[in-house]
Amino acid sequence: MILRLNRGVNVRIFIGALGSGLILLVLWDAFETIILPRRVTRRLRLAGHNSWPLYSALGSLLFAGRRREGFFSFYGPLSLLGLIGLWALGLMIGFACLHWATGSQLNTPDNQQSFLTDLYLSGTTFFTLGLGDISPRTTLARFLVVLEAGMGFAFLALIIGYVPPLNQAFSRREVSISLLDARAGSPPTAAEMLLRHRDTHGMEALRELLHEWELWSAEFLEIHLSYPVLAYFRSQHDNQSWLAALTTILDTTAFATTGLEGGCQRQAERTFAMARHAVVDLAIVFNAPPFDPDPDRLSAAELAHLRSILSESGLRLREGSNGDQKLTELRGMYEPYISSLARYFQVAVPPWVHPASHPDNWQMSVWERPSRPFRKRETGHF
Repeated sequence: MILRLNRGVNVRIFIGALGSGLILLVLWDAFETIILPRRVTRRLRLAGHNSWPLYSALGSLLFAGRRREGFFSFYGPLSLLGLIGLWALGLMIGFACLHWATGSQLNTPDNQQSFLTDLYLSGTTFFTLGLGDISPRTTLARFLVVLEAGMGFAFLALIIGYVPPLNQAFSRREVSISLLDARAGSPPTAAEMLLRHRDTHGMEALRELLHEWELWSAEFLEIHLSYPVLAYFRSQHDNQSWLAALTTILDTTAFATTGLEGGCQRQAERTFAMARHAVVDLAIVFNAPPFDPDPDRLSAAELAHLRSILSESGLRLREGSNGDQKLTELRGMYEPYISSLARYFQVAVPPWVHPASHPDNWQMSVWERPSRPFRKRETGHF
């Protein structure tokens, strides 16, 4: 009899400890996700988006092309809603465990006690329904109800303050990506960006654009380290993405630093440093180890072709093998990370040069062909 009683006490102590641990786990995970303004490298997290590999594999198996992109676009919003629901469920189950561990000291209409009754009380308390059909009858039970109600209010306040900044940050990110459409093509490439800034005041315009993208890269880094879920939000067009935009900026700044004559070299170096910082830190956050792209994104023949079309357009290029060697070194600093992130997020990496002429997104619609003729890629204009 005494042994059975001890076993019952031990079980209640274990369930109470389990409930307390679950509550602390949810609160700490929410603190890291919403409040803590630092990168979290711990892998085992509720907010770790561990379901993405399975989700992306399923999408790649079932769909292709635009349907696959559409399927992937649901993951970011759904994972955000799922995380909020997981936090709420974890807190409710945790407090239900505490009520059960203390003996379920509750007033019920049928005078029957069960874990489902504790869970029901926990749910109505957390969402502050105030139904009153079940109520605590001891001081400890009342304390737990008040504590959970306070957490419910705080949880609601945090979520209200958490979601709007995410939408605003996503909008700011996408505005700059959309602006690349007319400045670097769709998808954006370094060749198009350089060609479309080849006129009289092009280098000054390019310098200002790279300065804007230096600031964009810094803001992108800070926001996506604090809110990693944003990285899963896809752009409006299938041929646009934050990774494609960053790749284009890195390609452009790498070439401008090593092979282009003009007044934007110093700004190109600063933008390259900030953009590369963003790419590397994002690879660390999502545990995407770097690997060399295969095939090479810019072979010797493709580099010669790139230099040829840029030179024919009127841009002044630096001659000599030192520039090409330096370009290879700079590419080695970011392309492995780009490749790993592209494979992780199932995003296409844009080439250095478009293989054929094609219209930009702004020139197309589902009802008509391009609204005005676009010239060949080599001219750098539309």
